[in-house]
Amino acid sequence: MKIKKETKIGLTGAIALVLLFLGINFLKGAKLFSTQNTYYIQFSNAKALSKNSTVYADGYDVGRVSNILYDYNRPGQVLVAIEVDRGLRIPRGSSARLDEAVLGGCTLNLLLTTNLTDAYHPGDTIQGSDANGLLSKAADMMPQIEQTVARVDSLLASLNRLVESPHVQAILQNTEEVTAHLNQSSQQLNSLLKNDVPQMTSTFNRAGENVVTLTENLNQLQLQATLDSVNTAVGSLHKLLAQAQDPDGTLGRMMNDPTLYNNLNHTIQSADSLVTDLKTNPKRYVHFSVFGKK
Repeated sequence: MKIKKETKIGLTGAIALVLLFLGINFLKGAKLFSTQNTYYIQFSNAKALSKNSTVYADGYDVGRVSNILYDYNRPGQVLVAIEVDRGLRIPRGSSARLDEAVLGGCTLNLLLTTNLTDAYHPGDTIQGSDANGLLSKAADMMPQIEQTVARVDSLLASLNRLVESPHVQAILQNTEEVTAHLNQSSQQLNSLLKNDVPQMTSTFNRAGENVVTLTENLNQLQLQATLDSVNTAVGSLHKLLAQAQDPDGTLGRMMNDPTLYNNLNHTIQSADSLVTDLKTNPKRYVHFSVFGKK
């Protein structure tokens, strides 16, 4: 059977269209020769999400966004159709979240639970949460940031008034004077440490050497012999005092005998009377041969 030329052209065109479709889908990132399951995710707003966006589960690429549909039966709701690998099992209770990127765009993340008993079936609708990335968080923080900026402005104004205050200027001037005095005291201290302290140290060293020399000289003295002599003299003095206090001894008798005392006293009185009479009547004693005449 001979195929007509028109049939060949038609088949070639169909094959070309199929290859073009497959090529375009391949360039978009679609998996051409793998079976996938389709799920739907409901969002109230999917403003930054686009078709063929990557679907992640725990940070791993598991599929693509196949379509974004507006739910006319539920105004204000958007259905996002996703195609994920057939081997992915989405437990019931899992959810999806849109994370808005800083530089634009949006990422769809599946938040899988650990429910191992039940899972969503292909075609089921999964509850999603709106985009709540850094930009939305920054928008929520704007009132607080504005309040903080206002407080910072007030603080800066207070600081400016404080800096411009004459009291602050006086304090700064006093601080400069104190710093100058401290510098002068530091210079004087350095001079003291450089000049006087070495001299004092030298004097202390000489005094220490003199003390050492004195100690050596004291060590060289016969202190023990001197102490022995002193002890001997003290013992002799004690013995002499004991003899003087002994009434039976000669010295004790002389010191304790009243007769001896009276005789000595009488003799002294007689000698005194003789000297007095000699001064009064020297002629009585002229005839002595002491002068060589009668």
